[in-house]
Amino acid sequence: MRVIVVKREMLFMLLDGLWTVFLLHLLTTVDCLAEKQGNENHHQGCKLEGMHPLLIVTYKNLTISADKITLPHGSRVSVRCRELGRYKLMGDPLLQCRNGTWNGKLPSCVPTTAISNYTEDVPPTILFGLPAGSAAVEPSGTLAVFPGSILHLECLFARRLGNPEWTWTSNRQYLTGWAIASTERDWKYRLSIYYAKSQDSGNYVCSTPRGLANSIRVHVVDIHCPTIEQPVAPLSGKIEGARMGQSATFKCPEGYRLQGAPNITCQYNGLWSAAVPRCEPILCPELVPTNAKLQLLERNNSHGGRVVFTCMWGYRLSGPQSIQCEGEGVWTNSMPTCEEITCPLPTSPKSGHIVEHKRSTKKRNLRYKVGALVQFACQPGHQLVGESSAICTEGGSWSHPTPICKVRCPYPGDPPHGRIAPLKFWYEPGDNIQVTCSPGYVTPLEPVKRPTCRENGIWSGPPPPCRSYKDV
Repeated sequence: MRVIVVKREMLFMLLDGLWTVFLLHLLTTVDCLAEKQGNENHHQGCKLEGMHPLLIVTYKNLTISADKITLPHGSRVSVRCRELGRYKLMGDPLLQCRNGTWNGKLPSCVPTTAISNYTEDVPPTILFGLPAGSAAVEPSGTLAVFPGSILHLECLFARRLGNPEWTWTSNRQYLTGWAIASTERDWKYRLSIYYAKSQDSGNYVCSTPRGLANSIRVHVVDIHCPTIEQPVAPLSGKIEGARMGQSATFKCPEGYRLQGAPNITCQYNGLWSAAVPRCEPILCPELVPTNAKLQLLERNNSHGGRVVFTCMWGYRLSGPQSIQCEGEGVWTNSMPTCEEITCPLPTSPKSGHIVEHKRSTKKRNLRYKVGALVQFACQPGHQLVGESSAICTEGGSWSHPTPICKVRCPYPGDPPHGRIAPLKFWYEPGDNIQVTCSPGYVTPLEPVKRPTCRENGIWSGPPPPCRSYKDV
């Protein structure tokens, strides 16, 4: 068969009979499909806006945030109130987008008796309890119950205002009546389902004497989620089981951060509400010194670890010597800096001066770097008492205090052929000396005053000479 592409107006010229009718029908069908496809491509999406704040919207098994998303044409969403039984859904629980418009009445949530302090003008609250078994809430608001569970449906109403009434769609009979416990019997009208079976699935309605009603739909279904194996350290967990409504709780030891949900639940669809989490080691940011003078003696950025700092020779730390990684990966402090260690200009001794060493390193502001050396000297007639030099240490101070220059007379020296007494390196003011001559030598016969050290550090005179007997 050969396919010929022709224009519409040429068909009657090239074809006749049944082939003409068939091809015209085929062309019309193709045109309709193309038109339909084009119309679908131009259909508008629907925006979720103006929704009641207590509504939960589910799209493709995912809970989405209303007023923040536009869904494409043809999308279907399930809507329910946040707290099952505490609010009554008014409107359609299932909505479908049709060319920019939702095809149902946008729902809202009406408060019930537990919210309005048990007044008569609102529908009753319906809560559920599970003394045994498990359950989960479907996106539509239906309560999915695991077979064999014991389910209590509690209709909350003030007993003093009359008795509410339970009705249901299943063919089974159930016990109804006020709770027995003293703390519940005046406001809980109960319907009990023991050891739930598939036949118990249906709608359960509680009506007040005024005819205001609220309902809860029950779906008894045997659903299991994939089995979760016991977690491997460092992750630890408590796993109730894998049937619908059961949950698993996880945690990490100190020093680790839980990545994922700490609690997950087996949902109505046989899937866990989230993946099994994992433990990630808590780490603080890597520290990189920006100052070449700063050095790291110890480096550990894991939780509880620490970093120890030091500075190169001639510099001191300004800040903490060490910091620790704590909390959620935060250092207890910021990195220190290194400051150059200097010594101030030393005090010049009285009656003396400072002699700088040729290797001394002095800064412009008259401060000296570590290792700088200075020397001290006294004026003539003075003795230096203390250390004659000092070095700038890593503590920022001089190794020795400034010495003292005391007035002293120097050792005058022995005269030829004699010795002075007493013999000392330095003599204090008021000290005097005498000369003892060697054998064969004598001092002058005439009286000679002993040389005395004066207050200016100068002797009153020279030591007397020693002369030979031959010359006397």
